[in-house]
Amino acid sequence: MPGAPNPLPDLARPDVGAALFSTWSVGTPERQRATADAIAASWDSRPWPSPELLSQNLYVGTDGDTLFHHAQWTSEEAYHAFVRTQRQERVDQIDAAVPGIRRNGIANYRRYRGFDTRTENDPRVPGCIAVIELDFDDPDLRRQWIDLVIEALETDPDPSPDLISADFHLVVDGARHLANDRTRALNYAQWTSEEAYDAAIASAAPGVGSVTPQWERIRQFPGFRGSTIKRYRFERSFVRP
Repeated sequence: MPGAPNPLPDLARPDVGAALFSTWSVGTPERQRATADAIAASWDSRPWPSPELLSQNLYVGTDGDTLFHHAQWTSEEAYHAFVRTQRQERVDQIDAAVPGIRRNGIANYRRYRGFDTRTENDPRVPGCIAVIELDFDDPDLRRQWIDLVIEALETDPDPSPDLISADFHLVVDGARHLANDRTRALNYAQWTSEEAYDAAIASAAPGVGSVTPQWERIRQFPGFRGSTIKRYRFERSFVRP
């Protein structure tokens, strides 16, 4: 049976050719819980759909409304084959259990760079996944901004002990129904808790404990349009047998 509970996915695994991110909105904490259970039932009751699906990961929003999906595929073409032949039966089962789910679109990303503070036998456990969608005037600015953020994290003299990792992704042109806004990027950041993340955001330099020239450059970065932030708790990972 697929879907045994297991640790969070490895976002840096080299065999991922398409990282698909999407959100659903369901309205209330009760419907959110029921939807998460229905998603689990739809995956547990069926054989693994394709050897090219490496993992399917589910997160529950701390807002009591959203669910976040992260699928790791070997290629976008493999995902579209799944959509043509197997996705609808899962969707129908979930919708029968929780009618009225609003699906907010899906986009294909590629991981660009990451920052990881973990050491061997690190006792910290991710209690909050902050998903930050970033928008820029030009797609080329995304790499410049991410490079500067990673430089700021690596050189900060007073880093936050609660930031575990941050993985930066770039949206790519997607076929068919996938979003293709190439000015977007996404940061998937693991924190020890939602409270720790909120405290970092409230500080002078989000994610760190001090103000440095690098963080000043980030705050004044030309061409950065803004960001949206959602906080999630990891619910479950369904992995290829």
